[in-house]
Amino acid sequence: MDRINRRLVRNRSELPRELWLVVLGIFLNYVGYGAVLPFEIIYLHDGRGFGLGVAGLVIGLITGVAVAVAPPAGPLIDRFGARAVATGGGVALAVGYSGLALAHTPAQALVAAAIAGVGNGALNPSQSTLLATLTPPQLRHRATAVSRVAANVGAGIGGGLGGLVAVYGLTGFVLLFLANGLSYLVYVAILVTVVRDGARPQALAGGYRLVLRDRAFVHLALINVALIAVGWGIFTWLVPPYAKHDLNLDARLIGVLLLANAATVAVAQVPVARLAEGRRRAATMAWGAATFVLACLLVLASGTGLVAAYPALLAAVILVGVGECLHTTVLMPLVADLAPAALRGRYMAVMGFSWWIGLALAPALGAPLLDALPAAAFFTAAAVALIAGVSALTLERRLPDGVRLTPRPEPTPAAR
Repeated sequence: MDRINRRLVRNRSELPRELWLVVLGIFLNYVGYGAVLPFEIIYLHDGRGFGLGVAGLVIGLITGVAVAVAPPAGPLIDRFGARAVATGGGVALAVGYSGLALAHTPAQALVAAAIAGVGNGALNPSQSTLLATLTPPQLRHRATAVSRVAANVGAGIGGGLGGLVAVYGLTGFVLLFLANGLSYLVYVAILVTVVRDGARPQALAGGYRLVLRDRAFVHLALINVALIAVGWGIFTWLVPPYAKHDLNLDARLIGVLLLANAATVAVAQVPVARLAEGRRRAATMAWGAATFVLACLLVLASGTGLVAAYPALLAAVILVGVGECLHTTVLMPLVADLAPAALRGRYMAVMGFSWWIGLALAPALGAPLLDALPAAAFFTAAAVALIAGVSALTLERRLPDGVRLTPRPEPTPAAR
């Protein structure tokens, strides 16, 4: 036990204190966000009496505005710093979700949703930039790992708490949205009081033109679109309706699938990050794509009668969780290493934009195919993941020699 305790202390000491406090803020954000996420449309429809179409438009506007805001957020990060933009994004999210809590008309809700969307579009790339800035290059994959664990555990806890509060109807929904807004203000307080605003590098002329000339980075962004569409989009938006309507599974069992995926990420992310150390990043990403391929094939098999449907789906979502860990261990640290310091905000904004595009493509293209021929939807997803995995292997020759491997940090003196 003493050895375990010493190891935990040593592992914590490897990452900067500021980083751990930012991760705490991320955890609190996701507790609040996880609490409201399942109930956003339900609240607007049942609690405020909006039609389903209007409620969907309000919630969709949050993502739509975030997509539009992400590109201009990049230059702001490079000009004013990641902390300043993340602070502004957190304030906008607090105002937006508090506004949704108090909105009585569709017009009020749309304005609040747009403000929250601005916050989302600004916070995501600035937070990624902040994590990269606060962490030494050789530890960025570990910082990514702990931040993702915090997000997944926070979302899981938030979802459980949200269900307990939501039973109180409109009053419960309002409290959830206000609490979510408060969680962002706590995050802002951490950024303002704890995180140092370090010196920024001298600006580079060219802006996004320089980013788009980086062939390795553009290649990486395209791979990311494909893998996000499959690993996150397909398994978030297509597997649940397929399980319900085609496999006739109970809603509670479908909920367990989502929980199993989140739990897998929470448990596996840090070990996967450590396993990747000293190994080729392109190969790690390709292994992640391979797990998505196998997961899609398991979903296909679940509808054939050749295997038990629910165990196949459960194995599939666990595999997807492992694939997510492999992909994210590589992604943002590699972006940070490819980006000149003066353009890091723009690089992160483009990668965030590719993330949103992947999430948008999955339901937009996959849902009609699922409706027409479910097997074709998941076979296509498997093919897309396979192509992305092969493309990841070809990416390696474009990467500079110094960034091809996930760094293996030197042991601290206490570890010797």
